[in-house]
Amino acid sequence: MKAVTIKEFGPPEGLAVIDIPSPAPASGQVLIAVEAIGVAGVDVMIRSGALAAYGYRQGHIPGGEVSGTVTAVGDGVDPSWLGQRVWAFTGAGGYAEQAIAPIGEVVPLPAGLAAVDAVTLGSAGVVAHFGLVQAHFSPGEAVLVRGAAGSIGIMTVQLAARGAAGAVAVTTSSPERGRRLRDLGATHVLDRSGAGGPDDPAGYDVIIDVVAGQSMPTFFDRLNPNGRLVVVGAVGGQPPADFGTRLMAAFQKSMSFATFSAATVTQPARHAVRIEQFAAAARGELQTVVHEVLPLTHAVVAHRKMDAGDVFGRVMLTP
Repeated sequence: MKAVTIKEFGPPEGLAVIDIPSPAPASGQVLIAVEAIGVAGVDVMIRSGALAAYGYRQGHIPGGEVSGTVTAVGDGVDPSWLGQRVWAFTGAGGYAEQAIAPIGEVVPLPAGLAAVDAVTLGSAGVVAHFGLVQAHFSPGEAVLVRGAAGSIGIMTVQLAARGAAGAVAVTTSSPERGRRLRDLGATHVLDRSGAGGPDDPAGYDVIIDVVAGQSMPTFFDRLNPNGRLVVVGAVGGQPPADFGTRLMAAFQKSMSFATFSAATVTQPARHAVRIEQFAAAARGELQTVVHEVLPLTHAVVAHRKMDAGDVFGRVMLTP
């Protein structure tokens, strides 16, 4: 089968298409004939070499999220999975025509949900849902989504709007993106620095931050008393080491800072949210936004687009 590997860390040109033997599922695993592959920010970080300290080596096949049809099952897996259309978290190895996934990370897809839509929603929807839970979001509260043009931000906007937020503000890089986010439920559009117009909320009860980076602490100033900022991603890199001093300086406002990773949520809870969101998307109640679908052999092009930062939604690969 064809797969894409990291031949050299660095720019996208370090990715290479190779031919390798088709894998076979071990005990507790399934083999999936892949229909759609998500290109994620973490894939970009791995390819660039930024995560080499975590043990990634040249020859790694990226891709942690796929959808397709189960074609083989390992020992201990119910054979009724054969032939089912599924979403799966593979962890790695997804940039390929076939992929292995542990059965515990596989969710069946409802009729009417396209493979690309499942991948666009599968991980992002869970992070958005539980990020708002981590922030103790309640109806009527003002929410700011920082870095709203990616799949996590887009889902957070929709879920906050569906949850009856008092306001849903977004930071984004262009008026066109702002218009598209308003169509998804945003009520106020700010630039990347958080600047907006005179009618924007003076403060926010909840900030969901997909960006982090050096400017993250400036958004503490946008929190209301008892406000909560939750970082669910770090596409902008690490915040400054002394970011906590900003919180301490506003001690009397009782503000909170937290991080969130879906790895801290139990598998049954993650699956329950995915099943509910997949069904909602199939009914047209949640919108998935696919920026572009490219052939697997165009993985270099997909990563160039990610590096350029002009992606709205999710870039997908298909074998």
